[in-house]
Amino acid sequence: MADELEDEAQDSELEGDEVKKKRKGLSGKALVLFVLLPILVIGGGAGGAYFAGLFDSTGPTEEELAAEAAEKNKKVVFYDLPEMLVNLNSGSTKSSFLKLGVSLELEDETTVPDLELLMPRIMDNFQVYLRELRKEDLNGSAGVFRLKQELLMRINSSVSPIKVNDILFKEMLVQ
Repeated sequence: MADELEDEAQDSELEGDEVKKKRKGLSGKALVLFVLLPILVIGGGAGGAYFAGLFDSTGPTEEELAAEAAEKNKKVVFYDLPEMLVNLNSGSTKSSFLKLGVSLELEDETTVPDLELLMPRIMDNFQVYLRELRKEDLNGSAGVFRLKQELLMRINSSVSPIKVNDILFKEMLVQ
């Protein structure tokens, strides 16, 4: 029986030595050199490439943009509104007038008949807004820009399914 205990003790000592040898196979330095360092290098390279823009998709070329703009311009239709003459709001007895010639930029020609049906509504919206303007509201390019934006907003709200892209002033006379 004593012999059996000694054999077991020797076996356990051998197993302990083997475990120590196995642990020595992957030390801390080897772990850093062969596992962590390559992961850091690959991650750093990927991050650098991302921030350098190598993973970004290529946008359309200048030629494609020009062709798209030319195609878009082919479809554009300009519709002239009748000239408007309105009395501007003035605090005094002196009258001020605004004569306005406007052209509307539409996407295609199919919307013109629908727009002509809504012309009384458009003219009414323009007249109501323009009559409340003062002469000072139209001073300078900022005043003209505000007028253009306001008229564009009003016309798009009054002809809702139809989209007016822009309002172009053909004539604008303040007297």
